Amino acid sequence: MKTTLPTTAVILLLSAGIAAQTMTINGAGGTLPYPVYSLWFSEYAKLHPAVQIHYRAIGSSNGIQQLTTGSVFVGASDGPMSDQQLKVVPDTILHFPMVLGAIVPAYHLSGLNTQLKFTGALLADIYLGTIRKWNDAAIAKLNPGVTLPAMDITVVHRSDGSGATFIWVDYLSKVSAAFKSKVGPSTSVGARLNWPVGVGGQGNEGVAGLVMQAPGSIGYVELAYALQNKITHGAVQNGAGEFVSASPEAVTAAAAGAAATMPADFRISITNAPGKGAYPVSSFTWLLVYQNPKDKAQAKAMVDFLKWALTDGQKDCAGLGYAPLPASVVQLEMTALGKIKDS
Repeated sequence: MKTTLPTTAVILLLSAGIAAQTMTINGAGGTLPYPVYSLWFSEYAKLHPAVQIHYRAIGSSNGIQQLTTGSVFVGASDGPMSDQQLKVVPDTILHFPMVLGAIVPAYHLSGLNTQLKFTGALLADIYLGTIRKWNDAAIAKLNPGVTLPAMDITVVHRSDGSGATFIWVDYLSKVSAAFKSKVGPSTSVGARLNWPVGVGGQGNEGVAGLVMQAPGSIGYVELAYALQNKITHGAVQNGAGEFVSASPEAVTAAAAGAAATMPADFRISITNAPGKGAYPVSSFTWLLVYQNPKDKAQAKAMVDFLKWALTDGQKDCAGLGYAPLPASVVQLEMTALGKIKDS
C-alpha cells in the first residue's frame, strides 16, 4: 500500500536537505568596511545560495584575536597585522586588500555653514591637548571669515582595539613629531594608547554618538559611516598643500602610487600619500585568511568569493563612500590567491 507523506512533512524534509547543503563561513573584524562587506555577502549569497558568509563588525583588534584563536574562518582589519601578531599564529596569514577607505575628523559645532579646514599638525595638537578652544588662533588662521565659538574642545577617540585608530595615529605620527613621541604610532592594531586628553567611545557608533551628543566635540570616524549618518566632518591638508574633503576620488588619488611600492604581503600604509588631490588619511582595509586552512571546502568557497569581490564587487564601492582598488593591485591579488591551499 502506497503511503503519502503530509505536505508539511515534505517541506520539512526539503528544508532539512537544503540546510544540510548550506555552508556557513564565519568572519569578524574591522568596522570600516562593514557596509560594503554586508552588501557583498548578501549579493554573493544570491549568486551562491549554498554559501552564507556571516560577518560581525567587532573591531579590527577583536577580529584578529578571533582569527588567531580559530573562532572565525576569516578575519578583517583596517590596519595590517604586525610582525609580532603574525608570529603567534599557527599558520601563515595572508592579507588581501579589499577596498580603500578614509578616516575623517568629525565635529559638532552648531551654526557653521562652512566646512572647517584642518592640517595634520593642528589635529595632532588637538589630540595632544595643546589646543583646547575652538576659537584658538591656529584654527582661526586656517578658517578665515568663520566665526568660531569660545568653546572648549571635547576630544573623542576609540576605546576599543581599532583599525580606525591605527590609521588615525599612523597619519598624525607622520605629520607631528610631538604626537609621534607622546602617543604613537601604534605598532599594531589594538595597541593600547596613552591618550593625553579625551573620552573613549566603543566603535564608530560610540565615537559618532558622543560627537553628535556633545556640542564642541571632535572625533574620528570612517567616511562611509559619516556619509551614511550625515555627520559633519572637515577637510584635511595634504602633502601638496591642498585642503581635501574625503571622497572616493580623493582616496583613489592617495592610492595611486601603491602598486609600484606594494610589498608581496600587501601590508602597506598610504597615509599622508603624496600627490595632487590625495586625501591624507586614507587606507586599504584587509581580509585575513590562513594560507593552509583546515577546512578545504570553506577555503575553496572563500577563494571564489574573493575573486568575485575583487572584480565584480568593486563596482559597489563608490556608492557607499569607498574607493575601488586600482586594477594593478587587483591583478597582484588574483595571483596571490593561488597561495591559499584549498585542496
